[in-house]
Amino acid sequence: MNMSQFQKAEYFASLHVAGNPLLLQNAWDAGSAKAIAGAGGKAIATSSWAVAAAHGYEDGEAIPLELAQMIVGRIAATTDLPVTVDVEGGYSDEDPVLAGNISRFLDAGVVGINFEDRIVAGTGLYGVERQAARIAAIRAMTTARAIPLFINARTDLFLGTDGGHASLMDEAKRRADAYAAAGASGFFVPGLSDDGLIAEICAASTLPINVMVMDGVSPADRLAALGVARISYGPIPYMETMAGLASAVRDELSPSAKAAA
Repeated sequence: MNMSQFQKAEYFASLHVAGNPLLLQNAWDAGSAKAIAGAGGKAIATSSWAVAAAHGYEDGEAIPLELAQMIVGRIAATTDLPVTVDVEGGYSDEDPVLAGNISRFLDAGVVGINFEDRIVAGTGLYGVERQAARIAAIRAMTTARAIPLFINARTDLFLGTDGGHASLMDEAKRRADAYAAAGASGFFVPGLSDDGLIAEICAASTLPINVMVMDGVSPADRLAALGVARISYGPIPYMETMAGLASAVRDELSPSAKAAA
C-alpha cells in the first residue's frame, strides 16, 4: 500500500463506519506497530499511556514532546498503514503553540490524533467553548497545510467517575456538537460502558463514536450493533505483552525450570 499522506488520511477517515467499527490494538513503538500491521491491522494507533510507560515515563505529557514525536516518526516510517497518535492535550494551553506541536506530528507522517479535553497540567476539563477553540486552532492549521487530519475529540467526562453516567449525557452531547462544529472528525468517550448510553450517544452525535475497551464494556460485535464506529484497546496490548514477558521470566527462573536445566 503506497499512498500519499493525503490519501492515507482519506482512507483512515473512511474506516470509521457506524456498525462496522475500526478495531485498533494500540501500539507503543515501531516494533509493536509492525506486529499489528503484519497481523492484518488496518491502521496504527498509539496509546499515550503505553508509549510513556514503554520509555520509562508516567502518563500525562511526562514524556518529552520531542521524544514522543521521534517515536511516532519511527512508527510512521515502519509501516505503510495510516498512523494516528494520542497527543493527550497537545502539550500547550496556547493555541498557536498547540497548533505548532500538532503540525510537527504531521511532519512525522501522522494522519490522525486523539485530542482530549482534560486539563493535563491542572484539574478538571476545559470548558466546552475553550476546548472547541483549541480544536478549531488545530483544524485551521491542517486546512492551511491541506492535510485532512482526523481529529478524534476525546472527552474525559466519563473517566474517574463512579457510575452516574446517565446524568452526564446532556453535557457529552453538548461537547460532541461543539467539537463537531469546531472541526473534529470523531468523538471519543473512554469510560462509557453502558450499552444504552453508548447507543444514545451514537444516535445523537453527527460524529463517528469511539469506545475504549475496559471492564464492563461489551464485546466488539455488540458495540457494532449499538452504532460504534471505532473501538480502541488503549494500554491493554502493552500491559498484556509486559505481563507475558514477566511470566516467561518467572517461569525460567523458577526452581523447577532451573532443575530441568
